[in-house]
Amino acid sequence: MDYSDLTTLGIIFGLGLLVGLQRERKVQKMAGIRTFTLIGVLGTVTGFMTRDFENPFILPIFGIALAALLVMANVVNLKNNDEANAGQTTEVAALLMFALGAYLVLGNQVIAIIVGGAMAILLYVKEKLHGLIERLKDKDISAIMTFVGISLIVLPILPNETYGPLDVLNPNNIWLMVVLIVGISVTGYFIYKFLGKKTGIISNGILGGIISSTATTISYARRASKVKSVNTIAAFIITVASAISLVRVLIEVGVVIPNNLPQIILPLLVEFLILLIVSIFLFYLINKEQKDNSMPEPENPAQFKSALIFGLLYGLILLAVAFTKKEFGNDALYAVAIISGLTDVDAITLSLSQLIKKGNLDTSLGWKLILLASLANLLFKGVMAATLGTKKLAKLIAVCFGISICSGLLIIWLWPESWHF
Repeated sequence: MDYSDLTTLGIIFGLGLLVGLQRERKVQKMAGIRTFTLIGVLGTVTGFMTRDFENPFILPIFGIALAALLVMANVVNLKNNDEANAGQTTEVAALLMFALGAYLVLGNQVIAIIVGGAMAILLYVKEKLHGLIERLKDKDISAIMTFVGISLIVLPILPNETYGPLDVLNPNNIWLMVVLIVGISVTGYFIYKFLGKKTGIISNGILGGIISSTATTISYARRASKVKSVNTIAAFIITVASAISLVRVLIEVGVVIPNNLPQIILPLLVEFLILLIVSIFLFYLINKEQKDNSMPEPENPAQFKSALIFGLLYGLILLAVAFTKKEFGNDALYAVAIISGLTDVDAITLSLSQLIKKGNLDTSLGWKLILLASLANLLFKGVMAATLGTKKLAKLIAVCFGISICSGLLIIWLWPESWHF
């Protein structure tokens, strides 16, 4: 006796009960817990027959017969009930359950179990999904479609070869970095959409760092100039967002050069902890009676124009770094890191990571340049906060960012090369 077949029957029995339970709770007259279990078992038995009799026609015949039964049941239901539900979810789920039963025998059981569990969850969260979709605006749909376009349409058609001077411009690689950056920003944006505007000042800072710490700085600086009572809150959120941007940098490095991450993570983690300590200090300065801490709604993080600009910027920085290293040596890379980091730390981080990956830049120098670019970006955000915000905000940011920048420069200068994981 083949006990693996009994295991297969047990699996489909459990999946049928799980999906049928959800359909039963929805008061489905056509199919409930018993029907879905029987349909799954029918698919498994049909799979056994197809396998044992080596007849490829058994499975499609039973599948067509099941589809015909579902059609007949729908016709009878519509004739006898004027208010019958014309939706096809239950019917499609029934056909999928039959297919899963057969696939457990003829295909990969792990995939069948995953699909069955995912189907049960998808059916269960129907109302929540509908509610989430209703909350989406046109710009949210645009963000989704743009990300799909740049990741699933543009990326696959770009050639995976290097072109141009210095042999560093690879269209596929450049656009892959665009997809990575846009993906991180879109993830943060939709976390914001899911949590809503009133997420608390800590969450606002974290989300701001994931989406864009620069955009968060500009938004809260402008808000502080209009609402004088939120200066400390604005400084706190800007500082937290800047700390999270370092985590974002580590994620980018981990994706591009995971093998080098142990040598890079420790000094950047120390700088993150310094920003975190400064943030904690600001948190205790905040007046508890101040409740106007909702996060300004961010702009669409996935725009094709922005993605194209980032790709061009990333390519230019790749060229600049390669040219500077070749013509002027490693020391000149510090100037490139500072200039590039002023406006966009992601591009210089990814460019330096690519050089480390190819073996053209030593890891011990690479992390210093990445941290220096992050410090330059801190300086740029500090200037923006002082320019767009109030004097009080400028003072708070000057103290907080001043401590962080000085500490970061000391880390770059004094950090022993042997200190890494």
